[in-house]
Amino acid sequence: MPAFLDAPISAAYHLVNAIATAIEPLTGLYAAAVAIVLCTLAVRLLLLPLSLAAIRGEKSRAVLMPEIRKISEKHAKDPERVQREVAKLQSESGTTLLAGCLPMFAQLPFFWVMYTLFSTAVVSGQSNQLLAGTIFGAPLGIHWPMFASTPAYLGLALLLAVVAFFSARRQLRLLDETASPMARRIARFLPFGTLVTAAFIPLAAGLYLLTTTAWTLAERTILMR
Repeated sequence: MPAFLDAPISAAYHLVNAIATAIEPLTGLYAAAVAIVLCTLAVRLLLLPLSLAAIRGEKSRAVLMPEIRKISEKHAKDPERVQREVAKLQSESGTTLLAGCLPMFAQLPFFWVMYTLFSTAVVSGQSNQLLAGTIFGAPLGIHWPMFASTPAYLGLALLLAVVAFFSARRQLRLLDETASPMARRIARFLPFGTLVTAAFIPLAAGLYLLTTTAWTLAERTILMR
């Protein structure tokens, strides 16, 4: 790992380890796992302003859909004109497609840190004590091929599938009636990409993924009412 990346990994290690140590009397062997969940929730709280901006963007785009359909119908033979007009409409209304992606992009560094933290045996010159943490007997640093049949992985996969199912249902409800079949297929299957991702990351990173996707589903369900 490059030297300039040592600082964020070391800071994350000491933070998660400190939380795990503080709550160990209450959580026992699950202290590290609970610390990951708590850190994930803290990250999502920090990113709440971006999430609110994304929600406002979604609501604004929903309001603009009738105008966008009119533009598409009016300039059906000129796709470039449609793009320009739609971009102008979004600019005038202060709506951008990027706003909806901001929370996801902002989380990538945190996800990378969690992945690296539980894929590294030595942090700051000392043994990574967090790797001793377990969930139902499965070490947090272990990958899918070695724990696929354990209760920990089966539980993680099941919960990720449940969150993905309800996320897909929500996305399909939000689609406009003119949405293409391809757009509907993407909305239906994209949330299940978390299951594929979980197969290539440590159990700890999978726990982060489960927590943040569940937060996103609950957040969007509540705020989009």
